[in-house]
Amino acid sequence: MKDRIKEIMDNANLTPAKFADQLQINRAVISHILNGRNNPSLDVVTKILSEMNYINSDWLLNGTGEMYKDGFTSPIDENERSLFNAEATKAIDSETQSEYAKENAFKSSQQADKPTDNQDISYSPSSNRKVRQIIIYYTDNTFETFTPH
Repeated sequence: MKDRIKEIMDNANLTPAKFADQLQINRAVISHILNGRNNPSLDVVTKILSEMNYINSDWLLNGTGEMYKDGFTSPIDENERSLFNAEATKAIDSETQSEYAKENAFKSSQQADKPTDNQDISYSPSSNRKVRQIIIYYTDNTFETFTPH
């Protein structure tokens, strides 16, 4: 069922966070389902079927039949799924591009004008202090821990 939930999200162009927000459930619930940690609860399935009333319940629960109920077509047709979709490239007009270029040029010139601060840092070794653990935090909310031998 997790693959079918992922397919619903992909067809609706929803991230896990947006999908959880749309269903008004905790984002961690969707994360746990997609990672295979938990199976979807009856509450999650009910919210999917009530919020997205165009989803075929037999398909969601059993994988039988079509994804969408009769009369509903996919928001994104399989033939249109392309990174270089012609409609997507036409959506960005030259005015938007020029504004973006002006904004970036202005920001980079502001950063170049900032003076750098050179400070001398003195290090005084202490015989009774030793490194016990180093933790590196990444922007994707993961971390690594290193301990010297």
